[in-house]
Amino acid sequence: MTDHVFESRADAKRALLKPFLCWIVLLLAAQSYSQSANPEFPDPGKPGMSREDQRSLGLQTAAEVYKQMPILPDSSPETQYVQHLGQQLVSTIPSQYSWPFEFHVVAQQEINAFALPGGPMFINIGTITASANEAELAGVMAHEMAHVYMQHSAKQAGKAQTTSIIAGIASAVLGGATGGGGLIGQLGQMGIQMGAQGLMMKYSRGDESQADSVGSIILYKAGFNPQAMADFFKTLGEQGGKTPPQFFSSHPNPGNREKDIQKMISNWPAKNYAPETTEFQQVRLHARGVKAYTGQEIAQGAKSGQWAAINKENGATFRPSGAQATNASATAPSPTARSSPTPESVLPSPQMRTADLGEVKIQYPENWKVTMPTDQGRFITIAPEAGVTNGGVGYGVLMNGVLPPQGERLNIDEVTNHLVRQLQQHNGLEPRGVAQPITVGGVEGRAVILQSPSPFLTASGQPQLEKDWLVTVPQRDGTVVFMIFVAPESEFDRFQPTYERMLKSIQF
Repeated sequence: MTDHVFESRADAKRALLKPFLCWIVLLLAAQSYSQSANPEFPDPGKPGMSREDQRSLGLQTAAEVYKQMPILPDSSPETQYVQHLGQQLVSTIPSQYSWPFEFHVVAQQEINAFALPGGPMFINIGTITASANEAELAGVMAHEMAHVYMQHSAKQAGKAQTTSIIAGIASAVLGGATGGGGLIGQLGQMGIQMGAQGLMMKYSRGDESQADSVGSIILYKAGFNPQAMADFFKTLGEQGGKTPPQFFSSHPNPGNREKDIQKMISNWPAKNYAPETTEFQQVRLHARGVKAYTGQEIAQGAKSGQWAAINKENGATFRPSGAQATNASATAPSPTARSSPTPESVLPSPQMRTADLGEVKIQYPENWKVTMPTDQGRFITIAPEAGVTNGGVGYGVLMNGVLPPQGERLNIDEVTNHLVRQLQQHNGLEPRGVAQPITVGGVEGRAVILQSPSPFLTASGQPQLEKDWLVTVPQRDGTVVFMIFVAPESEFDRFQPTYERMLKSIQF
């Protein structure tokens, strides 16, 4: 279970989840939040457009890209590889700043890549074949992720524009709009150009410099040499001649790119960067044999509507990130997955201690550890040390709470259902059944079983699913405390008696 929270407010107790719900940290006492080691991710700031609206805009537009461009299906070697590499990069981003990134491959010969608000990313197959190594391809992807991270497209939209953009999504049909009206016109006001060549964000040189900087941090933390990003863009610029590559039409070269990156990374701690992989070379070789189209061919096909039919025939259908991540996890382990820990290192002791969390008192196994949030809005965890990885909590309990908007009271079923949908959309958890009544601390709550990929591999090194037992309990002030009890599906029965004992011990 990934310790992932979406967007925090200035008030340390609250973070925006949905218009209906807000995350809160259960601890009322002041926390001193630790800072990440150098290099540090910057605070992306607050644009006029909410995260919810950015995500909505990105998903709506991504669905239209599937109608205007030839997209490889998720089952293709190129898409599988790009998704795996993309998740390796995503895992470096602090959860409070991250997005539900997803990765798609366009069957276009020209070198280009673009990322939409909220996380959908498209990489031309020409970018894969033009990259000299995995680090260069990762550099292009990290650069695009950095635009989403910094919310550059949303920052270009004023608050007045935001309302018209979102209002137009539901009714405008991309490609059917003419002139400056409809969604095309609204996106144009925002600094986004959409045509048969694909969607292009009209970034500034300042945006490009920021994307280079943040993208370099992503590369470095993922184990790649950040110099590779500058190398790729330098080569791309040298090949352009009088006709700039398509990439530079939407990504203006900020100038001195290579020098600036070298200066930035010169003071970073030394690291042994990831070696070249045979997987990249195999995928690049396979990509050279895939039917790819020129920009002109794609433009003609978009006018006739042929790409929607071809994509459907090839099995290339657009699915939001939750479905994509779930399908991918069935065929490949998470980049951050680790070998399964020994039973002795994670099984709970029969001896219990009491944790006083301010709002809640709970007993827990004495050989487990209570970890308070190190960032605003994240979960409290009670888990064995061996049961926690950079990829998430594989054994133990996560605790947090939700709070309806001010002045509005939702019943426990409404809150639980909203919470399940959010976990499903943003964390890839899938419900297995419906919520059932449960009594905790003398209060009737709800319990529902969910399922997601475990951050731990099986003993034989294969990916596995975990069981996530979500329990929600309402409070008198409208707050709903919730807990997620986690263990691999094959081992959950060994932990359930302890989890039930912990629930029975709770005092509010």
